[in-house]
Amino acid sequence: MGIDDYILGHIEPEPDYLYRLWRATNIYMLHGRMASGHLQGRLLKMLVKMIRPQRILEVGTFSGYSALCMAEGLEDGGKVYTFEINDEQEDFTRPWIEKSPVADKIEFIIGDAITEAPKLGIEFDMAFIDGDKRTYVETYEMVLQILKPGGFILADNTLWDGHVTDPAYDKDHQTQGIRRFNDHIAQDSRVEQVILPLRDGLTLIRKK
Repeated sequence: MGIDDYILGHIEPEPDYLYRLWRATNIYMLHGRMASGHLQGRLLKMLVKMIRPQRILEVGTFSGYSALCMAEGLEDGGKVYTFEINDEQEDFTRPWIEKSPVADKIEFIIGDAITEAPKLGIEFDMAFIDGDKRTYVETYEMVLQILKPGGFILADNTLWDGHVTDPAYDKDHQTQGIRRFNDHIAQDSRVEQVILPLRDGLTLIRKK
């Protein structure tokens, strides 16, 4: 048994609905591995239960897996506002969200979060950044403006399969975007942060 299998065998089981979504994502969608999956999904739920946010902003819905996990952890009255810029994603993702046990806790929006999220007029308690890696800094700056003091930002894929330290990817635009983001956060006195080497790298950021 590998370490990954050992870990998955010793954490909260993946709910059947999420397992079926993960399978469908990998069968019917390109880049299915982008879905959060069992381990990260259970971590997202746990972090929501720990932070106890009322309003969560997600940038990058993809198939909806992470939004469902965060919604699972919300208390009554809480809501996830999740933005997906790729309108071709909607036909797959919307039915999975709307038929889920937590559908009433998720607002699924097609559009560019960088321009559209501030128009909601909401001060968020928590945000999950998992959209276009090339615009992570711009997304982060937008989120920081509508995040309450003491609020948390989670940024996914911040180790980018190890490419952040691999010179072979110096000209890759997405790798450049992640590196730029990591450097930007490391020098930002408005926040405190830690990178977890979980899966593809997850950065936890707290706004001071």
